[in-house]
Amino acid sequence: MNSLLIAVISIVVLVLAYIFYSSKFEALLGISEDALTPAHRKYDGIDFIPAKNWVVLFGHHFASISGAAPVIGPILALSIWGWGPTILWIILGSVFIGGVHDFGSLAISVKQGGRSVADITETVISKRAKIFFTSFVWLTLILVIAVFVYLCAKTLAYEPRIVVPSFGLIGIAIVIGILLYNVNANQFAVTLAGLAGLVLLIFLGKKYPVTIDVAKPEIIWGYILLVYCFFASITPVNILLQPRDYLSAFLLLFGVIFGYAGIIFSHPSMNMPFFSGWHIGTNAMWPMLFVTVACGAISGFHSLIASGTTSKQLSNETHARRIGYGAMLLEAAVAILALLVVGAGLKNKEILMTFLGKEGSGPIGAFGYGYGALTDSFLGGMGAFFAIVILNAFILTTLDTATRIGRYLTHELFGIKNRYISTIIVIVLSGWLGLSGNWAKIWPIFGAANQLVAALALLVITAWLLSRNANIFYTAIPCVIMLLTTIGALAYKIPKHFRTGDAILGTVSAALLVLAIYMLIEAFSKLDKARLK
Repeated sequence: MNSLLIAVISIVVLVLAYIFYSSKFEALLGISEDALTPAHRKYDGIDFIPAKNWVVLFGHHFASISGAAPVIGPILALSIWGWGPTILWIILGSVFIGGVHDFGSLAISVKQGGRSVADITETVISKRAKIFFTSFVWLTLILVIAVFVYLCAKTLAYEPRIVVPSFGLIGIAIVIGILLYNVNANQFAVTLAGLAGLVLLIFLGKKYPVTIDVAKPEIIWGYILLVYCFFASITPVNILLQPRDYLSAFLLLFGVIFGYAGIIFSHPSMNMPFFSGWHIGTNAMWPMLFVTVACGAISGFHSLIASGTTSKQLSNETHARRIGYGAMLLEAAVAILALLVVGAGLKNKEILMTFLGKEGSGPIGAFGYGYGALTDSFLGGMGAFFAIVILNAFILTTLDTATRIGRYLTHELFGIKNRYISTIIVIVLSGWLGLSGNWAKIWPIFGAANQLVAALALLVITAWLLSRNANIFYTAIPCVIMLLTTIGALAYKIPKHFRTGDAILGTVSAALLVLAIYMLIEAFSKLDKARLK
């Protein structure tokens, strides 16, 4: 099938969903233009800071939720089950489940004073449910950081030309943040200057690659990334995270435009199987496809971003729909692009499996190769390099935002108020797990835990709507679907981990499953009595 036809149909469906479906859900949430948001009411100069413009916050939010997961997940699913079921799940999941989940999480957090979804659980369900949910989310964040520390470190070791643009962007972001908030400079001029600096960094990176001459350079890069995560977690959000994510969003936007332009100009046919089978090796399509592709369809991590950082920066409630639902659909477009550039840019499945093998560069390398093949007519030899720069920039956004939210939850869960100590705890545990190099084994657990966080967030949103006597149709059905799927995925993987000697991963999976079951028991026993205080 022609990749251009697939792209056109997919994008049209996503646009129609935003225009019609999201507007119906918005009416249920009671969005008001006149309401004073927590960013104004609770301004503290560190976390609660109204964004300079909704576009700036959109960039920060989109960069934080996107990362590399909407590229990695679809490519892995393509290699196992084929592109047909993968793209169907991306579209249906993002429209009916992921968009509602993200928008709902952001909206109820803003309505509840910028509190996290985990914290709101105490209000709409019970204090004990909050403890279960917060514990679950905290463990999931450890997995998120562990996976992406290793993937980012491996990419830096594999492609030394991306080191300068990846870390140079941090310095540019700090300057941009100071200009926007301290100097109050013109946003358009500052944005152009930042983007010009980013382009310069890309060319400098290509000319001056940075390598670490040791046996396992990815380990050294991993430690460097963990140090970065520490400082990013404790720095005021408007000085580093927000401006860097804002600039990174432009980078990804250009990458998406160039990628789809490559499909328009070359319009190749898909070279991968449409459908490979219901059960491939040890991977059953249900439930494993739906946790392999998380970001791009639905991701519990998004609820943590929406209610953890974005809600504290939202200047007006009416911006919630375009940021929450809109960013989710844009991420789905990224996932579809990843699927198409690999499915059509690589000549056959054997080449893809070489990338995914033990000695290969992984899904990121496969994406770069396919992207380069489709954009060769106008980007020349820069296509693959540009694609990997984009992905690595977004892995960094996932890392620093996840660490910051992990700091919040460490404070909530353990009462550790010192932000330095709480950040160190998160970093040490994530580094211990992530630098083992078992990212491929951690990924399914991360996917299942991530999707179960989404199911639990949908449960909280449903309880919140129920307490307001609103229609729960939009969230209750997706909640049930995700609960059944993700609990099934964890139960499916636990015995296999112990059989293969992966006791740590098996224990983490079992702990997540137990916490989720306790959370559900508590929720369903209290749901009919849920009331906002």
